[in-house]
Amino acid sequence: MLDDAGIDFMLPIARWIGYGGETDFHGGVLETVTWATALLASTRNLTVFATIHTTANHPVIVAKQIATMDQVGQGRAGLNIVAGWNKPEYEALGLTLPDDHETRYGYAQEWYDVIQKLWQSREHFDWDGQNFHLKGVKGDPWPVNGEVPILNAAGSELGREFATRNANYLFTPAIDLDRSKGEIQALKDQAAAKGREIGVLTFSHVICRPTEAEAQDYHDKIMSQIDWPAVDNLVNLQFAHAQSFPHDLLAQIRNLMALGHGGFPLIGTPDQVAEKMIALHEAGFAGTTLSFVDYVAEFPYFRDEVLPRLAKAGIR
Repeated sequence: MLDDAGIDFMLPIARWIGYGGETDFHGGVLETVTWATALLASTRNLTVFATIHTTANHPVIVAKQIATMDQVGQGRAGLNIVAGWNKPEYEALGLTLPDDHETRYGYAQEWYDVIQKLWQSREHFDWDGQNFHLKGVKGDPWPVNGEVPILNAAGSELGREFATRNANYLFTPAIDLDRSKGEIQALKDQAAAKGREIGVLTFSHVICRPTEAEAQDYHDKIMSQIDWPAVDNLVNLQFAHAQSFPHDLLAQIRNLMALGHGGFPLIGTPDQVAEKMIALHEAGFAGTTLSFVDYVAEFPYFRDEVLPRLAKAGIR
């Protein structure tokens, strides 16, 4: 449905353990390279990203995995880089999450440098770095166009330095759109100082119904069924080890996490949802992801009612 509707990309979350609570939210998540490759083989237009945690995946293997995906999709693969923040997940894998961002992003930078070298070089080479010591490696096969689009979500100063240096698109939450305008411009300026351009994306949660009352009723139904221990575990982990969300908006973020994993709420009629998406565009966002409670049941109405409104507004 997404391919036929002209949606641009699909982006997965990669998890290895869940967040507990009654539902063990994200305890069952498909492995993203396998998932993305299957989707690329089954679609014609979509770009499909794999989400990769740097410390849990060797860069030589990842370079070949992403290149294979890109060969299958004939140039439609993408890479979402995660430098790490979920300490219990690291412990589950027998890894240590460094407390300081300098170590995490220093590792991530060398990790991605190795991948870029593998994609750029046509000869075997050695690598003797701080974290990787490689002998006679070569990247064959390579991505169709020599590279793939890179995504990164970063809230800390070091994270944004990494993203503006390496990524094509950076994710940041949209909570206060006036605040977002200045944030987006600062990120673009930061990339421009490096001679680069970067698109700033956000993520949204959709409840779209024919009437505002129907949308609100569904919102209220969802909020009455929340697994709060799982939500609080997720929020506490985010604020302990990541800086993706502004700390002064914690109370609001808790409800947004419960409703749609912290996404910007697109709730209401097709006109109202389209207006909110236009407001995201006017704030400077280059795009947004969309999440639904039930994608298969809810997306067709969004496709038929909201997408034409966005096209009419000139932002599709």
